[in-house]
Amino acid sequence: MSTILILANNDVGLYKFRKELIQELIRNGNKIYISLPFGSFVKPLIEMGCVFIDTPIDRRGMNPLKDIKLLFKYIVMIKKLRPSMVITYTVKPNIYGGIASRLMRTKYVVNITGLGSAFQKDALVRKIIVNLYRLSCKRAKVVFFENEDNQRLFIENNIVHKNQTFKLNGAGVNLEEYKACEYPKDTEEIRFLFIGRIMKEKGIDELLEVAKDVKQKYRKVVFDLVGPMEENYDEVINEFVRKGIIHYHGFQQNVKPYIRQAHCFVLPSYHEGMANTLLECAAMGRPLITSNIHGCKEAIIDGKTGYLVKVRDKTDLMRQIIRFIELPYEEKVQMGLQSRKWVEINFDKKIIVNKTIEKINCTKFES
Repeated sequence: MSTILILANNDVGLYKFRKELIQELIRNGNKIYISLPFGSFVKPLIEMGCVFIDTPIDRRGMNPLKDIKLLFKYIVMIKKLRPSMVITYTVKPNIYGGIASRLMRTKYVVNITGLGSAFQKDALVRKIIVNLYRLSCKRAKVVFFENEDNQRLFIENNIVHKNQTFKLNGAGVNLEEYKACEYPKDTEEIRFLFIGRIMKEKGIDELLEVAKDVKQKYRKVVFDLVGPMEENYDEVINEFVRKGIIHYHGFQQNVKPYIRQAHCFVLPSYHEGMANTLLECAAMGRPLITSNIHGCKEAIIDGKTGYLVKVRDKTDLMRQIIRFIELPYEEKVQMGLQSRKWVEINFDKKIIVNKTIEKINCTKFES
């Protein structure tokens, strides 16, 4: 039996987007250890057969002492478990897990699921992050990317060699779990849904401003926001709720009921690896309005399954939302049907998992 150690920064993403891959690795006879902070999805991961190692991570902070402590924790972990392979997800596990694996001469695979705000920092911070990524990715057998823009950026910055890389269509979507469902009935009410962390980089400022303006003209339009408060938006969100501009539902373990009642999903994000929420909503037969950036635009056929908007552009977001509102009901329904077909062809989770396993196996990991 081979031992595989998976490093990640949260349980939600690992369970929701990687559980099928983990199940396949377990079915193939591997013993899976997962290292991440404790959360509500740790229990189902353990029930699947994973061995949990509680590893606190300061996800958004840049404290050198905490990061060095995390690096040493990974080194000790790898030394103790002696895994045949380490798989890393998200920024800090990618960087410090990659460096630890390299130092311990352990075979490892890095997954770039998005760059977050790392590459949006000032020149000095960006340079530090680029150098850290170089250190962490240098000996990786495979560096997976979820969109070609991130892949190109890593290659152009000499972080990885092109032949080290492999692009997947994100994590994919489980088409059996996210089944196509009936489009909401033709009523005066039109519901727009946002699912994601409440933070600036998800385009939440633009969405709130557009919601305020749209509600002045279209009283029957509803904006539902689902997701945890990632930044200090409590006061702003509460004010918009009090004025009846939005409905805020907080973090929800099960988002399907919100998708079912939605007419359209909106994600005006600044950057994404591959937005899983777009894939989930499309799989359930919902049109999409999202940013014209890599990590979002792959999920949509502009004008056919939804609309693309200019990033950080409130005016364009407003224009496309109104365009959707004024679309005849039957055309909205057809958009939803085409949205489902697009993900069936391009983002089936089974295909993504098989490609991942195939690529990992090609790297000849041995016990």
